[in-house]
Amino acid sequence: MHAILCTQWGGPELLALTDIPTPEPGPKQVRIRVAAAGVNFPDVLIIQKKYQVQPTLPFTPGAEIAGTIDAVGADVAHLKPGMQVAALCGTGGFAQQCVVDAALCMPIPPGTPMPLAASLLLAYGTSWHAVRDRGALAAGETMLVLGAAGGVGLAAVQIGKAIGARVIAAAGTPQKLALCQAHGADAVIDYEREDLREALKSITGGKGPDVVFDPVGGRFAEPAFRSIGWRGRYLVIGFADGNVPSLPLNLPLLKGASLVGVFWGEFARREPQRNADGLREVLGWIASGQIRPHISRSYTLAQVPQALADMAARRVTGKVVVLPNSD
Repeated sequence: MHAILCTQWGGPELLALTDIPTPEPGPKQVRIRVAAAGVNFPDVLIIQKKYQVQPTLPFTPGAEIAGTIDAVGADVAHLKPGMQVAALCGTGGFAQQCVVDAALCMPIPPGTPMPLAASLLLAYGTSWHAVRDRGALAAGETMLVLGAAGGVGLAAVQIGKAIGARVIAAAGTPQKLALCQAHGADAVIDYEREDLREALKSITGGKGPDVVFDPVGGRFAEPAFRSIGWRGRYLVIGFADGNVPSLPLNLPLLKGASLVGVFWGEFARREPQRNADGLREVLGWIASGQIRPHISRSYTLAQVPQALADMAARRVTGKVVVLPNSD
């Protein structure tokens, strides 16, 4: 089968499209013919040895997939060949077939488009865990979303609106901000052209946001935290800026505010039932039309290096997917 291989740590240009043996499922595993694989910022980090999880070389990146089960290992009773599922694989997704633990597969409703199914687990799982579970965002509160046009950012905008909160979307171009507004953002800030603190002061009447959703880090972290409201919750999602910021610890003290870590992968592993509950709520919002996932582009398997380069350069809005069996 065809697969993308990472054989040395580095940028997307080092990845290679290769023929490798088709994997066989072991006990409690299934094999999936991959119809679509979601592309996420951790895929950019993991090939550079910069992610929390560091697999052994060589490996195939790609953390979330959707497709049809074509083989089942021993001790798997609830999944059968022919079933369509979305699955969290961690690695291995950018391939024509992928072996996944059966416990990490979620059957999808008949007729669900595969690119949509492959876009839900990481972005919407992370954002639900952050906003609903860790941030406890409530109707009527205000949330600031940094990097709001990206996969997890746009999901956070949509989830915030589904909860009934006021959402302020911050991004770096007018086109990205227009996308956020189209998906429900109440106010927007172009943080490449506006002063973040002054804009937040104006929009919130000096009160500041109750929740800050930050997948960016870098230079925006401190001004965002300095703007947070009393008893605010600052959600640490990731560091797409490339720099892990340092914050003076007197800031949480002065605002009675909390720094809240969000590690969805570990949450999904430790609390699978709670994670499943969250994904069911997201699917309900999609079914009711409250959330409309935005898939901006698809790539072939051979175009995976370009997909990751686009992700790294912030040329991606919403979600993008790879279609491994399309070429």
